[in-house]
Amino acid sequence: MRSYARLFYKAQPEADGKDFLQNLNPASLLVVTAYVEPSLASVAAGQRFQFERHGYFVTDLKDHAVGKVVFNRVTGMKDSWAK
Repeated sequence: MRSYARLFYKAQPEADGKDFLQNLNPASLLVVTAYVEPSLASVAAGQRFQFERHGYFVTDLKDHAVGKVVFNRVTGMKDSWAK
């Protein structure tokens, strides 16, 4: 599973006169190896799923293969526990 965060720390990474690479977020991609239901091993590329308490995911179009499914997070779940 791939979870993407903001690529840059600032909305305009070159606005302060620095090289944009200095504002690059090294933690913008989180890759997690996870176990899923056996039925998900044969899903088609581009299919969408909701994983409870984690968010909405889509199977990757490029790195997708039978037996090696890659899920990219589209959006996270809204946390309403504290409300």
